[in-house]
Amino acid sequence: MSSVYQINKGVNRPIVFKGLKAQYIWWLGVGLTLLLLLFTLMYVMGVPVMICFAFVFGSGTLLFRCVYRFSKRYAEHGLMKKIAKKNIPVSIKCDRIFQ
Repeated sequence: MSSVYQINKGVNRPIVFKGLKAQYIWWLGVGLTLLLLLFTLMYVMGVPVMICFAFVFGSGTLLFRCVYRFSKRYAEHGLMKKIAKKNIPVSIKCDRIFQ
């Protein structure tokens, strides 16, 4: 009796969805959810529907462009590396004299 095992070849690969990689999928999802809530809030406050549509559509377009640009430019971990690089000190200063 022989066992057949399936090999999962995508184990250590980043998640990709329609060109978006890794954490950028979450950024887009959170951004779209916030836009939905913003539209609802504006509608309840009495802002005309066409103004709500125009504002949310423009913001959504900007959100998509920025998230896709970040995903393309920085890939999976590049943006986190860029942010972390700002925290690296230029030089280390030691005022204490060791005896």
